Amino acid sequence: MWVCVAFSLLCIHSGGCTDMVNTSGLLLELTTVDFYDKLNAGKMLFIYFQTQVSPTISLFLGELKKSAEVLQDYGILVGKINCNEELIPSHCVKERAPNAAFLFGGGKELAALDLDTVFDVNSIVSEVLFAILRDEMKYVHSGADLLAMEKSCRGKKDMVLAYVSSLGTQEHRWIMETAYVYGSKYQFILITGGPVLKHLGAVGACGVWFLHCRASQSERCPVTPMGTPLSTLGLHTFLQLMEAPLLSEVYEDPSAVPGPPFPYQQTPQVFLFSHPQTEHSDRDTARALAWRLRGLALLVLVHRKSPRDEYNAAYRLPDKSSEVKYLTLPNLDELLELFLHQQEDVQEEKEEEGEDNEDEDLMSDGTLEDEISSGVYEKRGRLVHSDSVTRLTSDRFPAALAQSGLKVLLFYLKWDAVSMAFHSSFVEVAERIAESGVEGVHMSTVDCGEWTDLCASQPAASFPPITAFPTVLLLRPQEPVQVYTGMLGCQALHRFILLSLAASPRVLSTPQEVTSFLHGVPHPALAGSTPHRMLGLFSTRSSSAGVPVFEHAARTLRGRVLSALLTDGPAREWAAERSVDLPAVLLFAWWGGDSHVSVLSLSSSVEDLLSRIEAALLHPLPELTVENLPSFLGLGKALLLLFVGEEEDETGLKQNKALVEDMRRALELGGERMEHGRTPAGMSVLGSYLGSMPPLPALLLTHLPTGPEVYQYPPYSPILARSVLRWLQRVEEARESPAGVLKEGDWPPAVEFYDFLKVMDEEEPGPKDEAEVEEEEEEEEEEEADAAESASEEERSTRSSFHTPDHSEF
Repeated sequence: MWVCVAFSLLCIHSGGCTDMVNTSGLLLELTTVDFYDKLNAGKMLFIYFQTQVSPTISLFLGELKKSAEVLQDYGILVGKINCNEELIPSHCVKERAPNAAFLFGGGKELAALDLDTVFDVNSIVSEVLFAILRDEMKYVHSGADLLAMEKSCRGKKDMVLAYVSSLGTQEHRWIMETAYVYGSKYQFILITGGPVLKHLGAVGACGVWFLHCRASQSERCPVTPMGTPLSTLGLHTFLQLMEAPLLSEVYEDPSAVPGPPFPYQQTPQVFLFSHPQTEHSDRDTARALAWRLRGLALLVLVHRKSPRDEYNAAYRLPDKSSEVKYLTLPNLDELLELFLHQQEDVQEEKEEEGEDNEDEDLMSDGTLEDEISSGVYEKRGRLVHSDSVTRLTSDRFPAALAQSGLKVLLFYLKWDAVSMAFHSSFVEVAERIAESGVEGVHMSTVDCGEWTDLCASQPAASFPPITAFPTVLLLRPQEPVQVYTGMLGCQALHRFILLSLAASPRVLSTPQEVTSFLHGVPHPALAGSTPHRMLGLFSTRSSSAGVPVFEHAARTLRGRVLSALLTDGPAREWAAERSVDLPAVLLFAWWGGDSHVSVLSLSSSVEDLLSRIEAALLHPLPELTVENLPSFLGLGKALLLLFVGEEEDETGLKQNKALVEDMRRALELGGERMEHGRTPAGMSVLGSYLGSMPPLPALLLTHLPTGPEVYQYPPYSPILARSVLRWLQRVEEARESPAGVLKEGDWPPAVEFYDFLKVMDEEEPGPKDEAEVEEEEEEEEEEEADAAESASEEERSTRSSFHTPDHSEF
């Protein structure tokens, strides 16, 4: 039986064995009669009903043709039906045919698979097998679901639990191919994320665990993780090892013991020596170690004293000329660590080989110059699914809007690389929120390429049409829609959502509530992170014209700044103790270990108040980041940048600290004339400013409003506050020569992605009405009349060359 199974899996994985199966790989083009004949015969069919021709459909048909050969191994016929020539009333309709392919079996339709989910060979094979094995392959959402499955399988059959980060991937295909072969023997379970991963301790994008439930009597089944990289052959080998005897016993020296029998011949052997006086305890020890080594090695208990009295263990590796190595170990855990390290070394070698191959492929298309472009490239086309995120459709959208609490909606496009990169971060945030027990937050996504009506103006939700991607909207009952404008990353979005849960502004009524607001933790998940806080103080709430202005600003800053409102007697009492004149806005800015309190007078306009709040939130001596650089550039002031080395010794750290303090004094002495920054942005940034690498520390003045010049503080000169101010004065008086010039130029993408506008232009045009036809005929007649006037000149021109019109003006 094992020989047949192994041969079948190897054929599927390699696409070989052409003499055993029909591997023509041709996509069947069925007629109406052919379709109904095969359907009524009970054959398994995967059919696409084609109603139009376009580049997108052509790409799908190419992948469908490639998958036909693979699916034939599972007895599934793959084909297409041209609905313009053949008529299948139930499927050749615009509502169903263009965007889905259909699986039939037993004379009926089993599943309709959206083309978005079956876009290549891996996704087609995995999704089709997933639909066929829907009874054999279970899906669990929580630890309670897994415990219930273990209880139902206890004493009956073992379980194979597989985790893949998203469906339709190569890993998902390997799992489904294995489940097709072993589905009747084991209970297969699939997860794509969620709390179950915590119980399993999953690391990485995929993993497989074997749960020994058939012989288990305990509440939880013993678990053995698959330690080798995931593949069809690796899965087959792993399942074979799970069937191997847990412990073997022999009565001869390990050197005389034959190697493992088929199919375990590529598995290491571990030998433990037993003494007659301690035979029972030695057997228990060996059995416990065998459980820990399961999947890594086969354990053999030797019932005789070794000729080498100083040894208590031995092992033999495969393909090592059957050499046995003897060991003397004070603790058997060292033996376990030996095999775990060997397994990790093998896995790291394979991962490095895979990374080298990926890098070579990547370099052939274009060099990825930074982490951002690399991350975007790696996540292109990958759609991560999670139980914590709802994928909205036209049918689900109204119900989603009707939910209470905070609704967070991501609008994205599958062909937009940034959308796909941010989609995975959005899913990760949803899972973190679900795991931390936050209630009242509903995370949903909308594919605007598929559900264009949802991304148009929605009067019910009061948000305008979505024109930029990705876009995140926050919706609350009876409140205006809020647009997320922060960084497209997991940490920034997670923090923004948690801060958005607080009322904005929060209405306070006692001094104790003010103290709690200023020093309390807004949410346990934000422990260790202090957000900015804003407190509005007004003598009266009902008659003060500044209260609506403050409330509007608080709603605008929701998610970034915690805000609170204190009015009437408590406000006057609290302000009097601190010598604050009412009305006032107090801003408590926190930047890591630094903090600053600003007292802002109230403005008559929301825009003016927001601009002064934004300015007060900027660190006076910041570390420039991607997030805050636009804010500093938006001030229209020059940047004074200090580049220092990353010193690790105490002397270097003291020198850097002294430099920063001198720059702080220069900032204080310079008043409002200068904005200032220090950044570990890297030597490449410094070199790009000057064209060469200067010695560190280096002080540069750049981004001047007057021009692109870059000025460098004299190298090797002490950077002291008053010396810096004198140098800036000389720059202002044009008595210093620039050291470089900011370069101008476009930044093309590192990797060329699809030109979807071009694809849309190439879409096959639809049928034209009579008015369009008549208009085109009139235009053709006019063109023919004009052409007749210059026939002779045109003829001479066409004899010499063919002129292609220049469309550069477009």
